[in-house]
Amino acid sequence: MIRRATAADVAAIVAVFEASFATLDFLPILHTHEEHLAYFGRVVVEAEAFVVDDGGVAGFAVLDSDVLRHLYVTPAVFGQGVGSALLAEAKRRRPSGFTFWVFQANERARGFYEERGCSAVRFTDGSGNEEQAPDVLYEWRPG
Repeated sequence: MIRRATAADVAAIVAVFEASFATLDFLPILHTHEEHLAYFGRVVVEAEAFVVDDGGVAGFAVLDSDVLRHLYVTPAVFGQGVGSALLAEAKRRRPSGFTFWVFQANERARGFYEERGCSAVRFTDGSGNEEQAPDVLYEWRPG
């Protein structure tokens, strides 16, 4: 079931984020667990956050205007349709399209998005992101 995230979901969202982010071993860890709790606590209130609830939070996504800010799935369920469901929900909520960033080295995510109709529109050297890692601006547009 996909539902809107609430403040009660923040700890579970952070658990998914930290586990998923840890699989990106090419990136530095820049923030503490407490900083993640505070950040996602704000995000749930200020943006449109939603979760896949299968008795616990299996994944989450955040839309902020026409930007998909986050889409993370707990590694235990990679490849089981959670990410696809979240992306489909983002498309449903933003039928005219949206953009999002992916690290260039995150080949798994890039393949996932490209297989589902998203296109790379700009490559950067990473100087504009906190991790200083090369990234790609993607977009999804209908039909």
